[in-house]
Amino acid sequence: MPVLSRRRFIEGAAALPVAFALPTAFAADDGRPNFTVAVADLPATLEPARELSNVGTRVTYSIFDTLIRRDFLGAADGGGSELKPHLATKWERVSPQELVVTLRQGVKFHNGDELTSEDVAYTFREGRMWGDKAQIPGGKPYFGILAGVEPIDRYTVRFKTKVADVLLEQRLASWCAWIVNKRAYEAMGFEAYSRKPVATGPYRVVSHSAADATVLEAFDDYFMGKPTAKRVIFKRVPELAARVAGLVAGDYDLVTNIPPDQMSVVGGYKDIDVRSVVLANVHVLAYNEQDKVLSDKRVRQALNYAIDRQKLVEALWQGTAQVPASHNFPEYGPMFVEGRKLSYDPAKARALLKEAGYKGEPIVYRTQANYYTNALEAAQILTEQWKAVGINASLQVVENSTQMRGANTQIFNWSNSTRLPDPLGSIWVAWGPAGEIQVSKFWTSTQAFNKAGTALEAETDPVKRKALFTEMLDIWEDEAPATILYQPSEAYAIKKSIGWRPTTFYFMDLRPDNLSFARA
Repeated sequence: MPVLSRRRFIEGAAALPVAFALPTAFAADDGRPNFTVAVADLPATLEPARELSNVGTRVTYSIFDTLIRRDFLGAADGGGSELKPHLATKWERVSPQELVVTLRQGVKFHNGDELTSEDVAYTFREGRMWGDKAQIPGGKPYFGILAGVEPIDRYTVRFKTKVADVLLEQRLASWCAWIVNKRAYEAMGFEAYSRKPVATGPYRVVSHSAADATVLEAFDDYFMGKPTAKRVIFKRVPELAARVAGLVAGDYDLVTNIPPDQMSVVGGYKDIDVRSVVLANVHVLAYNEQDKVLSDKRVRQALNYAIDRQKLVEALWQGTAQVPASHNFPEYGPMFVEGRKLSYDPAKARALLKEAGYKGEPIVYRTQANYYTNALEAAQILTEQWKAVGINASLQVVENSTQMRGANTQIFNWSNSTRLPDPLGSIWVAWGPAGEIQVSKFWTSTQAFNKAGTALEAETDPVKRKALFTEMLDIWEDEAPATILYQPSEAYAIKKSIGWRPTTFYFMDLRPDNLSFARA
């Protein structure tokens, strides 16, 4: 079994050579340490709205700030949703379609510029993240709702939306809302800014190589106070054993993506602590509706009914992951739809295949080996579960997401995060008309789904909003463009002497109020 092989591999990790080492001793100039994080992968760019991946937001969260801050750590599970002032000191709803935001005065960018309303308006301008010719198409699911953003004076900004938007404040605290520096963006240009952005966060960029490391240094004029680390280094180390070996040897301070079956092994070292959290994220399988076999939704439904998700959770996640109630989560509060579940029914899967006239045509599942924790192991189990109901399934391991979604793709894995504590922040962002699945035309039978989602965007009545969301769930489950596997946990191994808490997002918060070092 792959999991057992991995266990033996990790138990010998301390003996492995580590090719890369950076000192974590206290820096000679001011007593602060460097902080080195070993990650499975790094983002291609650092433009925050362009790089919305799990690996991207982990890094950009320490470079950029938002106007409003979501207080994740205000809840014990790292998933708090209370909003707090950040770059903005206050905000006021002037009307259902208008929000006036007052900026914090004296906030400095990494180049010394003061943050003003011009930078905010530039960040959210038409043509960058919304509009017909948006520079960053991935921004549309978040801010396509905007009608305009305009400075009122140096420290005041007016946001206008096309329809009454109950989530605008949450949007301004979430993904894609990181503020950029207008002068640097225009002077450097899109590509250069993407490599070495200028922002207001606690750390500024020294260098970035997606194949090697991202190096940040403390920005001592940070408005929340002096950062606690002199430098932060995100080092790309794809192999789990090498990450653990480096942590044990003292070359790394924190490592990511510790599988559940390794938590006790890694945590067995006296100076290492394992800290885990259930993510506001689900691993999903996406189906290509353009494929001849998968064009029949009954085949897609059969694939879904053949999956024993609880077995996946028990076998791979040691019970630390959860099977959610469809694309529907308790953090939605009153919008959560009770009584739904993802069903495991092999008999129904066989019946649907027979009804569809499936004759054993090959179906290939593509995955990367290391991008998602347990991705390869889950894929091996899934193909066996599909074979058990008569599906001629096989597995193809690829190197990158381009290959995974390239020519002749049938099934590939993905993840969906709950960017906002509302259906518009998850199922609509991922599966709506501006989401990459529809844009890529993997799912085209979308008319009814899009109609309900568009109505939900403009609706303010809670009862009507919940009814529209329920309709969207019904359509999504019936059309079966994908399925949810589980809500994963994320475990980090870190030196016990370091104070740091994870959140339910992949955001790695290294601000002064969440990163501390014990002195010898």
